[in-house]
Amino acid sequence: SILGFGSGSRFLMYQDPEKGMEALDTALKAGINYIDSAAAYGDGQSEKWIGEYLRSHKKNFFLVTKIMPRKADEAMRIVERSLKNLGVSQVDLMHIHGLGDEADLAAVEAPDGFLNVLHKLKEQKVTRFIGVTCHQNPQVLKTALERHDFDSTQMALNIGQIGAASPSDKAGEGMTGASGFEAVAMPVAVRKGMGLTAMKVFAQEKLVGKAAPEMLVRYAMTLPIAAAVVGMPKLEMLKANIATAKAFKPLSHEEMHALPKNV
Repeated sequence: SILGFGSGSRFLMYQDPEKGMEALDTALKAGINYIDSAAAYGDGQSEKWIGEYLRSHKKNFFLVTKIMPRKADEAMRIVERSLKNLGVSQVDLMHIHGLGDEADLAAVEAPDGFLNVLHKLKEQKVTRFIGVTCHQNPQVLKTALERHDFDSTQMALNIGQIGAASPSDKAGEGMTGASGFEAVAMPVAVRKGMGLTAMKVFAQEKLVGKAAPEMLVRYAMTLPIAAAVVGMPKLEMLKANIATAKAFKPLSHEEMHALPKNV
């Protein structure tokens, strides 16, 4: 589905597991079938909620999780915990979570780093696909995507490109920023035919009020992505985004350029 269900901090804002699972059930029944979680979300709480849901429901969606540790041994421990939390023997996609700077990429790529393990997990069918996510450094992500044959990647894509080059609340020059993910890393993913998912569509609410919520979502969906992953902490927000997705029409060139710049 072009709208993905973000199961991070916004999912955990439901606080009550029953309410969280109600939101998940609402999303799935409406046609969302891309569920994005991570071992670090609530220190495994997000995965546990999804696992609890799967105890009484058939898995009929694309399940994603993300692993943070860079050392192979620690990463494997977290992988095993994630599978236990989710109650599955295989996920559809496993990401390296939150790639940072050049040193972080070097740690991932080291002989005892997680990347070697990730490839083995794919060979062993613990995950069907492998990928990498990045919040704040498009240039390092570009390097990683050029060097390695990931199946998928997830990056910050929004009208302001908040955090375009480094952790910041400032947008780059213009709507996307010359150093932003859209200009730097996204073209590599598209050229290599990777699955591409957008995140930070609302920039954790920093872009709310800069444009209509529908336009923020449609902007991300108009890019060459497979899905826009959105955290939706209230059922009314979830239902509104579902309606936007179901009625989605790409923005025109004029509409794209009419959106706020330097937000």
